[in-house]
Amino acid sequence: MNEPATHPFFQRAAFLSAAPDLAATPDDNGYEVAVAGRSNAGKSSAINALCHQRGLARTSKTPGRTQQLIFFRLDDERRLVDLPGYGFAKVSLSIKQRWQLLMERYLEHRDSLKGLVVVMDIRHPLTDIDQQMIGWGIAADLPLLLLLTKADKLKRGAIARSLTEVRKALSAASVPVEVIAFSAVSRLGLEQAQDQISDWLAVAPRPQNSPAAAP
Repeated sequence: MNEPATHPFFQRAAFLSAAPDLAATPDDNGYEVAVAGRSNAGKSSAINALCHQRGLARTSKTPGRTQQLIFFRLDDERRLVDLPGYGFAKVSLSIKQRWQLLMERYLEHRDSLKGLVVVMDIRHPLTDIDQQMIGWGIAADLPLLLLLTKADKLKRGAIARSLTEVRKALSAASVPVEVIAFSAVSRLGLEQAQDQISDWLAVAPRPQNSPAAAP
């Protein structure tokens, strides 16, 4: 994934730290955007696509591999945060409950967190646990970006219907909600997602080439 990036700073993403609890997180300053999603919704692939890197977020055939808050450094002030996958993880109920408590507290108490990306399979959006995660984001007063992944597996009409369904379901949300059809394979929605995350991270837009001044 080394094609030119619209937002080059994403390509500088690198692993920073892994936190099993809030006490182990990096200093709470600067700007962060968190990414959450079901264990089989393509969250790691979405993060890798956003950052134009193949192995930044580890993908696995074993659901629930991400069991901590994983922080990726973009620059001295900005970070992406990979939240523990939820849903089909083959772990005990007590561990699932611990993960959920960690995520809920992180969303509520992290001052540097500026937005939440929720990754959902476009073929199966808005499951009960997806809606729980969305509810936590709304309760924390965080703007939301809903990435409907694996859009390359559907035809255009089915994509449009899913987008309409999800937008209608969140139309009364008390926070801003952006819904994007996304594919890590075809790069559908990639630039739009990068634009939204960059806005949350307060990244200044690149200056446009201006015509030469008249003599």
